[in-house]
Amino acid sequence: MAPEMNDFEFDRRFFCRQMPEELDDGSAPTLIVQSYYVHSDNYALRVRLSSRKTRIEMNADTDAMAALDRYRDDFTEASVTVKGPSVGGTRYEAEREIDVNIAAELIKRGGEVIIKNRFAAWIGEDGWDIDVFGGSNAPLVVAEAKRSRPVTNLIIPDFCVTEITDQVRFSNDGLASRPFASWSGDFDRELAEQGPHFEQIYGRNRHE
Repeated sequence: MAPEMNDFEFDRRFFCRQMPEELDDGSAPTLIVQSYYVHSDNYALRVRLSSRKTRIEMNADTDAMAALDRYRDDFTEASVTVKGPSVGGTRYEAEREIDVNIAAELIKRGGEVIIKNRFAAWIGEDGWDIDVFGGSNAPLVVAEAKRSRPVTNLIIPDFCVTEITDQVRFSNDGLASRPFASWSGDFDRELAEQGPHFEQIYGRNRHE
């Protein structure tokens, strides 16, 4: 059977220096704790827990497992997801809901764990997710524009420093196996030497 079109994810992703203050209205973002059981060659198997009730600070000392234990009753959504490689901002992603308690036990028992706050915003014509990572991926901030079709002719906000759409190291499964803190210095040097880059294969980029 051919995969459903809604099992494909269309996005463009950007590195940011910080969470834009104007997009934080003070309410709780979505707290996400997720574990990657497979993360090889950009294929991934992920278990995720989400809470819209809890706001915690994301920094290098944020402990995903401690947060899971402390706020376990606040998590109300859970899923298991299979992902294929990302090509040109398109990635096969089959996500299915599972029981919250089962997801919590799976995360506690294995995989590589990531914690982050996800802020949602409507910018121009598109819905955006801004992820603020904690633990060994702090202080990484990634902004992502998603559509139900390829993301072309995008208005790119000025808080987006450079495009990372097809950079595997910035994918969540890439960060699970090789956290940002271990190579952030190399990336800063690359960015200083090469300057920002925005893909030109997705139609006309508009910066605001």
